[in-house]
Amino acid sequence: MTEPKPHPAPLAGVTVVAMEQAVAAPMCTRVLADFGARVIKVENPHGGDFARDYDDVVNGPGGLAAHFVWCNRGKESVTLNTKSPAGVELLHRLLDRADAFVSNLAPGATARLGVTAADLAERHPDVIPVEIDGYGPGGPISHKRAYDLLVQAESGSCAITGYPGMPAKPGPAMADFSTGLYAAISILALLFGRSTRPPGAAAPSVELSLFDVMTDVMGYALTYTQHSGIDQQPLGVGSPAVAPYGAFPTRDGQTVVLGTTNDREWQRVAREIIDRPDLADDPRFATNSSRCTHREILDEAIAAWCARHDLADIQRIADEAGIGNSRYNVPSEVVAHPQLSARDRWRTVGTPKGDIQALRPPPVITGFEQPMGAVPGLGEHTDAVLSELGISAEELVRLRAEGAIGPAH
Repeated sequence: MTEPKPHPAPLAGVTVVAMEQAVAAPMCTRVLADFGARVIKVENPHGGDFARDYDDVVNGPGGLAAHFVWCNRGKESVTLNTKSPAGVELLHRLLDRADAFVSNLAPGATARLGVTAADLAERHPDVIPVEIDGYGPGGPISHKRAYDLLVQAESGSCAITGYPGMPAKPGPAMADFSTGLYAAISILALLFGRSTRPPGAAAPSVELSLFDVMTDVMGYALTYTQHSGIDQQPLGVGSPAVAPYGAFPTRDGQTVVLGTTNDREWQRVAREIIDRPDLADDPRFATNSSRCTHREILDEAIAAWCARHDLADIQRIADEAGIGNSRYNVPSEVVAHPQLSARDRWRTVGTPKGDIQALRPPPVITGFEQPMGAVPGLGEHTDAVLSELGISAEELVRLRAEGAIGPAH
């Protein structure tokens, strides 16, 4: 019996040109690359994407930055000096062959380069322009710099993280990461709808701001406050929306996270796990809202029970009762997590400093192994990509001498 042939990459034949920095736009294009798109990352010859220099821990010391490795596999790096007319013209020649253009440059940068959505509609009408910024145009803070932490603070995310009086930034770069995913989804939607575009019409453009995305991510908290007038307080490893739900130390020095989502689960926790039928019968805890009001009593009872049991026993008992639970892990424990190794979640990825192990993309698609290409060195693909435009070796030497492109790799 012959093995079935793997499906071609869903985005094979799609070309994306990117002028991107840090996380939001690079995450968008990395997702597209993981689905088979060709991503040409246009970088400044003098340092490139500044995320390249955040740290040097990957194959370090003197290695690559963790942020850059995470967000930039599977791309081709081309160094163009877009302060020179020749560099800008090369950018336009790349856009002549592109399906989408993704950028998250400083405010006004695309206008100075002549690659705004309006510019592309005139010169490259088939290219989907996607511009990511901090706060969106037309508002009183549209001019401000916007990094992930700043936007998380402005959107209220930090106010519902941590503890009362001790706000915290959510650990992952939620604003950047979520915006990158929204940008990728937008491109996919517009690629899918290309056939319905009116004849002669330019491709629709996409504007995304980190602030708009984070206020969407904050949807539950904002909706609750909008209709109750109450600013919910952060609860550390817990949730203001449900109770009991939190982290509890165990007898063997571990931490278990236990959660309930409805009244039936609460009854099982009280009767089958912590052996407190008195709490199960107490009218103060009959509904989730009332349990939230009196969560301290429930947390104290669960904490006392967990303190008398080892983690393995707690998880076994909770599983048998059908109650959600997990082990509180630090990143080094997640890297070695048996769930990841058992499910073959690691793959070898090349970098300019040597091969590394990286996690596969989350979607598991039948018959399609996502490519997970190498992390590019700065300007690694300049000559090869420009040669595809018909630029000869002699012209590359001249352009390099004029400072229009970066050094030979």
